[in-house]
Amino acid sequence: MSHQDLQLMSHDCGGCPIRHRAVCARCDADELSRLETIKYYRSYQAGQTVVWSGDRMDFVASVVSGIATLTQTMEDGRRQMVGLLLPSDFVGRPGRAQAAYDVTATTDLVMCCFRKRPFEELMSTTPHVAQRLLEMTLDELDAAREWMLLLGRKTAREKIASLLAIIARRDASLKLRSAKGALAFDLPLTREEMADYLGLTLETVSRQVSALKRDGLIQLEGKRHVVVPDFDALLEHTGDDSDGGFLN
Repeated sequence: MSHQDLQLMSHDCGGCPIRHRAVCARCDADELSRLETIKYYRSYQAGQTVVWSGDRMDFVASVVSGIATLTQTMEDGRRQMVGLLLPSDFVGRPGRAQAAYDVTATTDLVMCCFRKRPFEELMSTTPHVAQRLLEMTLDELDAAREWMLLLGRKTAREKIASLLAIIARRDASLKLRSAKGALAFDLPLTREEMADYLGLTLETVSRQVSALKRDGLIQLEGKRHVVVPDFDALLEHTGDDSDGGFLN
């Protein structure tokens, strides 16, 4: 996304691609105009750190485009990816001065940012913002519980299928379409990053992706573009209940 695109977007919340899912989703025109006064855009290149764990974070933000990772570093230097930030996800916590995790842009990233103190003040006077943020927080909690199941109990095949299902659902939601039938999306993670996130080896990820392709559950176009011919068929391989068990 170009700098000119960012400038145009900064004056047009109504045309924002994440408007229907973001923290401002329930805002009326007056509330949006108040948010306009405290917002700005930041862009990051793939691989660039957005914020380090423990650093002071003077803003909160919504991911507009691109993907970021949340990473925890242990005392001995080992690192674990603990979360993905997809378009419309919220970054930062009102009331907390420091970042809890390293946030790193996996792809080129654009974020709609709000100065933290004015945003906190706005929450106290704008119920629609506070309500939507609570909903998003509860969704994040449910997703974390699902991820505990994925990492603790699922087979390698189920882990790969589940991750693909999560990304496919979000992509469909952003495009305002249901996650049914044939779906296509760009995979935001390399296979190395998938292995890190899922607690698998690179070889296992490559083997399982190839198996899903061989079984006709996915098609690969280039390195990153994934086509799912039948989303329900993919869900049958996630190890979840009949509706996939994942949030939109």
